[in-house]
Amino acid sequence: MKKYIIFTMALIGFLGCKEVKKEEIKEQAVALTILEKVAHAHGFENFKNIKEIAFTFNVDRDTTHFQRSWNWNTVTNNVETEEITYNRRQVDSLIAKTDAGFINDKYWLLAPFNLVWDKDNFTYEHQNNVQAPISKTPMQQLTIVYGNEGGYTPGDAYDFYFGSDYIIKEWVFRRGNQSEASTVTTWEDYVDTNGLKIAKMHKNEDGSFKLYFTDLKVTPKSN
Repeated sequence: MKKYIIFTMALIGFLGCKEVKKEEIKEQAVALTILEKVAHAHGFENFKNIKEIAFTFNVDRDTTHFQRSWNWNTVTNNVETEEITYNRRQVDSLIAKTDAGFINDKYWLLAPFNLVWDKDNFTYEHQNNVQAPISKTPMQQLTIVYGNEGGYTPGDAYDFYFGSDYIIKEWVFRRGNQSEASTVTTWEDYVDTNGLKIAKMHKNEDGSFKLYFTDLKVTPKSN
């Protein structure tokens, strides 16, 4: 009888260990990459529930101001401006300049999501304890370098800086993957709108350059 009890307990222990190992394997299988961790920290998993995103892209440089407004239907891929409406699946030479502007502005708005959307189009490197360019604070650094073919600005590179929460605090844009920075700005004034965490303000160290979003509206799909 005692042997039977010991054997039963051993069997239960073995099965229990087996279940734990299964859970460990399952967790490892769904472990997020650094690209996904940053994207998900900004609400990437909620994007599938969004129907439209409207915003005005603003740039203040010294005493000059520039702006343009967009309304993007994420379901149909229709893009509406004050002048025209077009579909991103049907971009021709007449629309290319407008679409390039939209892609630029949308990238500033949703760059963390492009880490997943564009993952097959760039290489990346991740490092810890790298000094951020503006705050001089040690942060994680994620560098992505786009391929030399395709897109409106092939070969460009971006350095993202963030802490343990994976929320981007600063970034560097390097045109053509040159060693010197083309643009260095903060990521701040975050808002959470229908699950998307969006930085509304980006500015350089001395504040002479500000890129920001106004009239931001994120519309969810109807149930």
